[in-house]
Amino acid sequence: MTAITGGDTASEETTSLKRLLEVSTIVLQQAVDLVDNSLTSDDQLTIHSQYMPGSTIGKHLRHARDHFVLLLDCISSEPPYVLNYDVRTRNTPMESSREAAHESLKDAISKMGTVVPNARLDEPLTLNAVTPYPQTLQSTFGRELWFAGLHAVHHWSMVRVIAGELGIQLDESFGFAPSTLVHQGSDAALGKPKM
Repeated sequence: MTAITGGDTASEETTSLKRLLEVSTIVLQQAVDLVDNSLTSDDQLTIHSQYMPGSTIGKHLRHARDHFVLLLDCISSEPPYVLNYDVRTRNTPMESSREAAHESLKDAISKMGTVVPNARLDEPLTLNAVTPYPQTLQSTFGRELWFAGLHAVHHWSMVRVIAGELGIQLDESFGFAPSTLVHQGSDAALGKPKM
């Protein structure tokens, strides 16, 4: 994220928000493409990994999407903004239905497109977390949007492992951090920063 240090601060903040929105949208769209183009049955969402006990593709998709939605719901509420990623609903339809996963992911992308342009990058918020000890930390909307994107990429890498177990081929950039793709000189959407 670009540091905002004087100059045309509003313009720099707008640019930073647009870039975070772009990356977050690409990351969630990767999951939509997975559901629409790589998976061929609902069962593939629910098969448990041999290498990561308890993990399924559906659970990882839901978990990562939840972080975006919780953040967007938080910043859409009235201040003071209090965020808690640990308050999630599990065993939702998107974990076992390709159609429900598609709709849930597209809804999150749509909500991002509405909420992010109207938010402030440096909008303060309080993050409550269990680490396993309860923690209260100060953060900003921009920092948490950046985190949600990288958190999703982390889960996409686990989806990649499960997909490999199932013999499902994925796009070569799926599950790789933008910094890795840039370092590799990748032509993937997250590998080429727009100037």
